[in-house]
Formats: sequence, structure tokens, C-alpha cells
Amino acid sequence: MTLVHYDSEHRRLWIAGQRCHHGATGALLTCLAATTLVARQRSVLRLATLLAAGSALMVHDWHDRGVWFQPGAQDDA
Repeated sequence: MTLVHYDSEHRRLWIAGQRCHHGATGALLTCLAATTLVARQRSVLRLATLLAAGSALMVHDWHDRGVWFQPGAQDDA
């Protein structure tokens, strides 16, 4: 198995066999930004920007949220 695989025909990315959905990436980014905001209470503007970006990624990919963390090729998603 390759560490990183990109399917240019379907414009899909896999990292270590896990499909990388931008909605899942947005969820992780939003969670990280929110946690940092609560824990450190610094750079509110930067963290708010990360929260907004992560949220936008999730909204854009919401239609296939059921498969964000499923392993494998996910040819039908």
C-alpha cells in the first residue's frame, strides 16, 4: 500500500488507505481550532478563521458525511 494516492480521474485522495474527505478534514480542523481557542484564549481572529474554514469544508462535503471516516476506495461516494 502506498502512503499517499491521488485518483486524478475522480479527484480523490487517500492517505494510508483512508479516503481523505474535505468534510472530515474540516471537522478535524474545526475541532482543533475550537479546542485551542478554549484552552489558550489567544489569537482569536486566527482561530476564528480556522473555525470558519473548517466549517465551510464540512458544509461543502455534507452530502457524503456518512462515509467520511470509512476506510477503502469508496467508489460509489
